[in-house]
Amino acid sequence: MRKAESPTTPSVAESADHILRRLEWTVVRRLDGLLQGDYRTLLRGTGMDLADLREYQLHDDVRHIDWNVTARLQVPHVRVFTEDREMAAWFLLDLSPSVDFGSGESAKRQISAEFVGVLARMLTRHGNRVGAMLYGAGVDTVLPTRSGRTHVLHLLKAMQQRPEGASTGKVTRLQDLLQSAANLVKRRSTVFVVSDFISEPGWEKPLGQLAQRHEVVAVRLLDPMELELPDLGLIPIVDAETGQQLLVDTADAGFRKRFARIAAQREADLRDSLGRAGVDTLELSTDGDLVETIVRFTDLRKRRSRLSAGASARVPSHLSAHFAPGAARAA
Repeated sequence: MRKAESPTTPSVAESADHILRRLEWTVVRRLDGLLQGDYRTLLRGTGMDLADLREYQLHDDVRHIDWNVTARLQVPHVRVFTEDREMAAWFLLDLSPSVDFGSGESAKRQISAEFVGVLARMLTRHGNRVGAMLYGAGVDTVLPTRSGRTHVLHLLKAMQQRPEGASTGKVTRLQDLLQSAANLVKRRSTVFVVSDFISEPGWEKPLGQLAQRHEVVAVRLLDPMELELPDLGLIPIVDAETGQQLLVDTADAGFRKRFARIAAQREADLRDSLGRAGVDTLELSTDGDLVETIVRFTDLRKRRSRLSAGASARVPSHLSAHFAPGAARAA
């Protein structure tokens, strides 16, 4: 939903170059200092090529053990990889009318552009490539993966050029965007699905299928007023997806409670769907701090990665002696 008389999104008046320069000075520089190179934790999904096999050594990652070779030789062996330093990332961008909503100074469309601008710039500064698929009235814009600041500017311009309200009256089908990405993106990549997930049902299965091949992060856009209505009296409301208008009395405490209850149930259902799809979720609120959100999300992924490494440290009982402290050095 959006208010019938919502103000123009502030970022619309800015040129793509002005937006990027502002982000480079106010966001990217702060993240460089806070993450200190750990942005790759957020942007996992790099390709790995098998380079060699060698005997297991103390502190090796047990997830890299080649069990076939280990069973044949009765000595633990690990696979040695060389990392593909060039990472490809894709942004699947939902630019349907519902992202034009914002109850404060910023709209969801603006925080979407800022997130994409920051992440795309951080990636391309390190020689990686980014691409994008834009969904408005349908999947009508595809930007192939490229690197460089000029490409980031081109991406931001494409996001700005989406005509507001172009698909009003047509319900968003997020599954069309996800299925198109599955057909287009062949090489394993990091995929950011940037959307408010206000969509026709049916996107859950293609999202899960996409996550089976790629490292997928669901970047969920939201506004506080979508969760709880303040007492604003009698106000006109427009359904941004269908264009339907109605007058609601937000002074009615019972109405606000029903709205909050329905919104809470939708939140629970959405988080459950994202969890079952096997994707990480980053929530971007129109009243939040982009830097703090990205840093907090990165820390969570680092901790989870360490926990996963510990949980994976299980070996067959007949080989467990090889992994006792000092065993690798003794060999």
